Amino acid sequence: MYDFSAFWQLQTWISLLTLTFMEIVLGIDNIIFISIVVNLLPRAKQPRGRTIGLLLALVFRIGLLTSISWLAHMRTPLFTLPLATSDGPFGVTGRDLILLVGGLFLLYKSVVELHSKLQGHDDEAAGVGKPGASMLGIIIQIVIIDIVFSFDSILTAVGLVSNVLVMIAAVIFAMGIMLAFSGVVADFVNRNPTIKVLALTFLVMIGGLLLLEAAHQEVPKGYVYFAMFFSMVVELLNMRMRKSVDAAQLRDTQYD
Repeated sequence: MYDFSAFWQLQTWISLLTLTFMEIVLGIDNIIFISIVVNLLPRAKQPRGRTIGLLLALVFRIGLLTSISWLAHMRTPLFTLPLATSDGPFGVTGRDLILLVGGLFLLYKSVVELHSKLQGHDDEAAGVGKPGASMLGIIIQIVIIDIVFSFDSILTAVGLVSNVLVMIAAVIFAMGIMLAFSGVVADFVNRNPTIKVLALTFLVMIGGLLLLEAAHQEVPKGYVYFAMFFSMVVELLNMRMRKSVDAAQLRDTQYD
């Protein structure tokens, strides 16, 4: 059923490394969402929540990879809308519905959390979590977004590699790397409130992009990730500048 002999070829390993890198890049938004949502739990439960979230993402991705024929049907229109497009009637597919629901959920969740931060409600920063937050509720939210992000990730993998075993191996390697560094990412976000706000605005943007994709308006991912990277670099420079200013003020105070 699966071609193991392909792993004796150099081209297979090049494809594996390329796809692993792409899976890590496409998984950044998933890590950000999981880190922010899990942060609503008490600090002692956060590592477990992150681990469960990423393992669920791995399960969904492998499940989709073993059901590629079913995945192909997700692009078949379920019904049409009376909207004129350049390709004819607007056909709504199963993928469109999943992206629509996921985009709306991500927008709602991100805006609510962003509003909470701007209002100064940041109890979870102290490690006590958000009142009323439960592990089951957090896992359900992670599952919803995992399903949406899994479609995006797997569709990219199918476009790059044809061997299912290579795709599964790349997903496992990428998830292992993300699982190893998810705690570091979460701690960095939690220690820097401005980074947390920036991460939430990223999620708002990604939610909007999901809605555009559901409307058959494709936005090149390169522009999105470049904007995220550029914004992060600017914020890191601002953080460095603030530390320098604080250090200078401390020296002036000591001299006085």
